[in-house]
Amino acid sequence: MNNHLSFRMSRSQQGLSLIELMISITLGMLIVAALLALYLNITRTNTEMAKANRQIENGRFAIQVLQNDLVHAGFWGRLGYTQPPAPAMPTPTAVHDPCVVAGWDDAYKRNLLAIPVQGFADGNTLGACNVANVLPSSDVIVVQRANNCIFGATGCDGGADIGPHIQISACRTAAPPEAEFVIDSATFPLKGKNCVAPAERRKIISNIYYLATSNNLPTLMRVRLVNGVYTAPEPLIEGIEALRFEYGIDTLGRNGLPISNTNPGDGSADDYVTCAPCDLGQLSNVVAVKIHVLARNLEATPGYTDTKTYQLGATPHIAAANDGFKRHVFSTTVRLVNPSGRREMP
Repeated sequence: MNNHLSFRMSRSQQGLSLIELMISITLGMLIVAALLALYLNITRTNTEMAKANRQIENGRFAIQVLQNDLVHAGFWGRLGYTQPPAPAMPTPTAVHDPCVVAGWDDAYKRNLLAIPVQGFADGNTLGACNVANVLPSSDVIVVQRANNCIFGATGCDGGADIGPHIQISACRTAAPPEAEFVIDSATFPLKGKNCVAPAERRKIISNIYYLATSNNLPTLMRVRLVNGVYTAPEPLIEGIEALRFEYGIDTLGRNGLPISNTNPGDGSADDYVTCAPCDLGQLSNVVAVKIHVLARNLEATPGYTDTKTYQLGATPHIAAANDGFKRHVFSTTVRLVNPSGRREMP
């Protein structure tokens, strides 16, 4: 009896053989390798998705920033939106230099009001505006308008800006045309609707957009007119590699005839041009802008080579970079509500 119990105890205490242990270790390593490969694959997928999401976000944000400014281009308060004897829009006689920030004469002021958008192929002529190091793949656009809020209103940054402001007469008995509006930084004599209280005034906004390198990345930049001077370039959105604009020109009036003093345009873009810079006849009739943005990932993708070419509007295509960055083109058309709206026939 004791011998039988000893035998059973001896068998129950036996461990794994060397072969069984090696098989177990091998199976465990295979499982761990499979789990590791799955983890790495998920990590790579999540990383690429994060890159793609950021690229899409940056591209759309760049379009939105430009669109939000352009849609307000040429807004000068009530100027041009009321019937005579109220103020009307002046006729431009020349393309004004957006870098001139002081000493504006009457002709300059009228040209400023009539030409709120200007396009340039590069920033070489805008050095006085603090525009510098513009990428070859970038156009430059100047957007000018009055502030959306009134000077002195709560939360309106125009109240703290000592740069140029615009004041529009609202007095129905306002005298001669030269008293219809004032652009100044100190003197604002025009009256409101009761012809007693001062008329509202608004800060003049001038923003210039282009691409330059910031933190070793192609970046959408902006300089702004603040306190009568242009600020240092502000980096807005990284990863914007190319920027192109097409300008919608209103060339036809009533009955499809060319526009003239007696036959103004209808507010619709009849042709799109890539002029840089545009001339007086083109700029004074811009009613829409097509925006084309090429956004790229901020980090390269291992094992990927971008062999694609990209077409941004009617401009020559952008050749393949043959690098590891993924790219995407974003485009939209912005109607310049104020210049085009003033041309619409009831």
